[in-house]
Amino acid sequence: MATAISANKAELLAIANSVASEKMIDKAIVIEAIEEAIQRAARARYGAENDIRAKLDPQTGDLRLWRVVEVVETVEDYFKQVDLAAGQKLQKDARIGDFIVDPLPAVDLGRIDAQSAKQVIFQKVREADRERQYQEFKDRAGEIITGVVKSVEFGHIVVNLGRAEGVIRRDQQIPRELMRVGDRVRALILSVRSETRGPQIFLSRAHPDFMKKLFAQEVPEIYDGIIEIKAAARDPGSRAKIGVISYDSSIDPVGACVGMKGSRVQAVVQELQGEKIDIIPWSEDTATFVVNALQPATVQRVVIDEDDGRIEVVVPDDQLSLAIGRRGQNVRLASQLTGKQIDIMTEADASEKRQREFVERSTMFQEELDVDETLAQLLVAEGFSELEEVAYVPLDELASIEGFDEELAQELQSRAAEGLERREEAARAERRELGVEDALADIPHLTEAMLVTLGKAGIRTLDDLADLATDELIAKKRTDNRRGPARSERAEDKGGVLGEYGLSEEQGNEIIMAARAHWFDDEESSEPATAPAAEPQNGEAADADPAQ
Repeated sequence: MATAISANKAELLAIANSVASEKMIDKAIVIEAIEEAIQRAARARYGAENDIRAKLDPQTGDLRLWRVVEVVETVEDYFKQVDLAAGQKLQKDARIGDFIVDPLPAVDLGRIDAQSAKQVIFQKVREADRERQYQEFKDRAGEIITGVVKSVEFGHIVVNLGRAEGVIRRDQQIPRELMRVGDRVRALILSVRSETRGPQIFLSRAHPDFMKKLFAQEVPEIYDGIIEIKAAARDPGSRAKIGVISYDSSIDPVGACVGMKGSRVQAVVQELQGEKIDIIPWSEDTATFVVNALQPATVQRVVIDEDDGRIEVVVPDDQLSLAIGRRGQNVRLASQLTGKQIDIMTEADASEKRQREFVERSTMFQEELDVDETLAQLLVAEGFSELEEVAYVPLDELASIEGFDEELAQELQSRAAEGLERREEAARAERRELGVEDALADIPHLTEAMLVTLGKAGIRTLDDLADLATDELIAKKRTDNRRGPARSERAEDKGGVLGEYGLSEEQGNEIIMAARAHWFDDEESSEPATAPAAEPQNGEAADADPAQ
């Protein structure tokens, strides 16, 4: 028996060393797995109800097996407890409450026990290997890594990364790029997630950051921080744009990225399967950057709407198709690059729009201020577009318009205030007709016009409003800027219910919280009263108007 045990010593240590070396995990983890496997086998032999422990010496290979029992006055669990008399037979100085180690003889593992032990060891080693992989890759998101294509499953590419596997999902691949098993591939580590089936390493070849990292490898000035890629946008496999800036006035950022005879940019283009890359100088001035981003099209004029985050770009008639690009690609990439919604129009379109707005505003002033056409057009020509502007602009500014005097300015402001009041009354009446509660009118930032919009959207009570998220209330509508037959069927994003009113996120949060305030009041009122209400004194409270 001793010979068999000594032979097992060497075998167990050899297994532990081999597995730890192969999987590149701590030997102590493998030893722990072997101990757990032997404990399971011993419980199967001596009874699963026993508290059996095993200890394998990592140096000598000695295996110790024992049962732990507790000394108690009254035995309730005969497998894990003994009385004082039985305990003192195992250990002379045993006392109530002590835990006694009862040595057990070594067990010979049968075929079934060995198979069970093998499964336990494999499971432990697999868990340790997964944890090692996660720890190794969790902080490497954003790096470029090279691997070998292991398989292609349902369009997703599984990549062998050496000591782990990554996957390039179909939407993160370059379209029409053919990958075969055994091909070497470079990709960006997009994210690393710890899941029950093991760490999931997601790779990408379509992300803009992959292109930026490739440029950093090819352009030493980017790696050294002299040149920075401030923005990047891609239509993977087709076209891309990057905005670059140089922090050294003697270095041209565009020329440095292009390289001698285009060598640097061509290396990136080749890796991206021929993707055309426009390298443009980045500028803090939004208008300048938009003009650069729309290259090679020529831009005549840029109009920026800061409130809506939109930009109108006017181009010559013969440059319209070039500015928009095939299937809207050029303007779409420019929008992504600048972070602004860009609307492209020709000079004729811009002129027609200006004329339409001029007529609409003039007509509005004629009706609301009860003035003649000449005076209304003069206000529009001076830059007034809303009734509120006339009502609240400083009086001297209005009086300084050529042909105006202080008396006329005062009269116009008075009529503008009356017009706003009429609008408010009309909106209030429509709001009540829609069934919108008066309680909503007390919420800050909400005007009667906004309440009408809410009512038309079916939001008529505090609870209706309180159930909304801030984005559902104030998100601005976004419109697809592509034109022609390639325009997306879902051209417009509906946006929030009050998206057209330009409310800020802070204002939206205040509105939602004010609508939810009564929920907390209801909770407080539902709590048991701790003291009776105060009696009215001298009849004052009883006579008070409830509406006050």
